[in-house]
Amino acid sequence: MSLATHFCRRLSVLAAAAVVSGLAWTSSVSAQTLETALGQAYVNNPSLNSQRAGTRATDESVPQALSGYRPNVSAGASVGGQYARTNSSGTIATNSLVPRSVNLTVSQTIFNGFLTASTTQKAESSVKGSRETLRNTEQTILLNAVTAYMNVLQGIALLELQNQNLAALQQELRATRDRFNVGEVTRTDVAQAEAQVATANYQVAQAVANLQAYKATYRQVIGVEPGKLTAPRSIEFMLPPTVDKAVAAGLSTHPAIQASKFAVDAAMFQVKMSEAGLAPVVSVQGQLAQGYDQNSAVDSTSSASVALNLTVPIYQGGAEYSAIRQSKELLTQARIEVDVNRDTVRANTVQYWGALEAAKAQIQSAQASVAANTLALEGVREEWRVGQRTTTDVLNAQTDLTTSKSNLVTAQRDRVVAAYSLLSSVGKLDAVTLGLKVPVYDARVHYDQVRDAWAGIRTPDGK
Repeated sequence: MSLATHFCRRLSVLAAAAVVSGLAWTSSVSAQTLETALGQAYVNNPSLNSQRAGTRATDESVPQALSGYRPNVSAGASVGGQYARTNSSGTIATNSLVPRSVNLTVSQTIFNGFLTASTTQKAESSVKGSRETLRNTEQTILLNAVTAYMNVLQGIALLELQNQNLAALQQELRATRDRFNVGEVTRTDVAQAEAQVATANYQVAQAVANLQAYKATYRQVIGVEPGKLTAPRSIEFMLPPTVDKAVAAGLSTHPAIQASKFAVDAAMFQVKMSEAGLAPVVSVQGQLAQGYDQNSAVDSTSSASVALNLTVPIYQGGAEYSAIRQSKELLTQARIEVDVNRDTVRANTVQYWGALEAAKAQIQSAQASVAANTLALEGVREEWRVGQRTTTDVLNAQTDLTTSKSNLVTAQRDRVVAAYSLLSSVGKLDAVTLGLKVPVYDARVHYDQVRDAWAGIRTPDGK
């Protein structure tokens, strides 16, 4: 039997036993697979949905930048009152006016040191980086969901083991008391058995508390209460065959690295934007104006004007120069962050590869330990019945068997989590790769909807 098959059967049996004993979930809840839980996390997780909203907000930086290519149009109006009283050689004259005017102004930037072009390119780089950050967040949430799912499944199995251990120790205690009553063992043997039962009671309570904590984390990450969980299928066939290929895949596709590369592009364009502050600005402005009752001699006036404006910055306190130096340092920082992320991905990939191999070896060791301790416990009990073993020997053998079974469950959980962690480190832990049956969120849809929008305050989803 393969390790994966044994893992699935073992956890399925333990989970089913926990349900029957009333320590897990009600039977009315349908079975829930890991893929179902991941799909729920993909749809429901608030952190992931928050990042999606942040990505949509970043999309709006592109139309904001493109607005620099477009004209600015403004309209104005004014109305007032004017009263004049004159006295000329005893002749008094009064004059009342209601001056009013309207105007329309159109201005268009012709050249601004390529500020608009650099701003647009920076915005587009930021959008691409935001999408990679969203991919990275998706990987983090899905890995958290896997961990939460496996922790609950492990908690159910460990609780059942502790209940089995408690029942076995209680049986040993009853047998020890019976033998004490007939004088075959001492009071010390009874006390040792009672101490082990007390410890087992605590371990059951601790397992219950751990399971409740795992359930709370499950609800937080996945968004629903855990149902009747089933053992997951193996995804190890999705992983690269060697650690070197895993590292290479991670370095080429991991979203954290890709996001940092786009951050470098954005920082480069920020330098150009800062340098544009030293460039001359050329703009054209046209205005239409209509005035009424401006003075007593004229009823109305109309005017139209067009002006070509040139502004050449000479010195404005040095702020522009500081901004250029600052943006260059930020560019250096962004380039260093790429190396930091590469080193992090490389280290994580090697770490998870080792963890997966260690979990496989631990499963083999734990399986052998369970088999050996099972035989040892049966032998010690037979020898105890004929007086060749002490009560302590029996209690220790029972504890060793429970420990080896717990180690096996933990190793099986660690193997699954390590496999998904490794898939995440190579940048492939996403809904498409996993084949989740959910609508896949496409960040390009919103971008295409708003990129060339000239007006409108409603978002594409109607808000």
